[in-house]
Amino acid sequence: MAVDAEAQFHVLAVDDSLIDRKLIERLLKHSSYQVTTVDSGSKALELLGLRDGVDVGDQADPPSASPDHQEIEVNLIITDYCMPGMTGYDLLKRIKGSSSLKDIPVVIMSSENVPARIDRCLEGGAEEFLLKPVQLSDMKRLKPHLLKGKPKEQNQNQKQNQEENDNSSSSNSDNNSNNNNSNSNDNSSSSTGSSNSNSNSNSNSGSKRKAMDEGLSPERRRPRLTVP
Repeated sequence: MAVDAEAQFHVLAVDDSLIDRKLIERLLKHSSYQVTTVDSGSKALELLGLRDGVDVGDQADPPSASPDHQEIEVNLIITDYCMPGMTGYDLLKRIKGSSSLKDIPVVIMSSENVPARIDRCLEGGAEEFLLKPVQLSDMKRLKPHLLKGKPKEQNQNQKQNQEENDNSSSSNSDNNSNNNNSNSNDNSSSSTGSSNSNSNSNSNSGSKRKAMDEGLSPERRRPRLTVP
């Protein structure tokens, strides 16, 4: 059974508004993406393994996860800008400041069209700034950014496939080279054999002609007369 490419992508949606959170979840699922939603930036960081300003992935002995907590791998984060406690811009800075999370694309949403705010987020590393209410057409704008944050396993598989293709091409090139050398040797041997055959043929022809000349010489055709 084939799996849609979009189903391989996991999006983390962050919004303190339940209505907006449900809306973005519905739009993402309608686009066949896997979705996880949280209502605050701090909860998003916990899911991603970044707690209390410490990148868990950088710790020599990271703490074990609690039974109700499980770190997840996401391919894109879409977050509201205006949230109590930690704003979407604050979350963006924390993500981009983490060595293990900085490569995750981040998209900011807001119901306020403030150019200075938009420029600030884009300069801070956001991929897009969407105006609310978010539309289904906006989901298409996420696809290029999702490809940047595609699963690590998929990246590794593609790299491995590329290496196998390169090795296969190299092997085919070596085989073609060997075949060409073999054909060259065969042609050389064939040419040598043909030359030897022609030489032997010429030698045999010369011998037969000599024998015929000797058989037809006057001395052998005319008997010698003896004078008494």
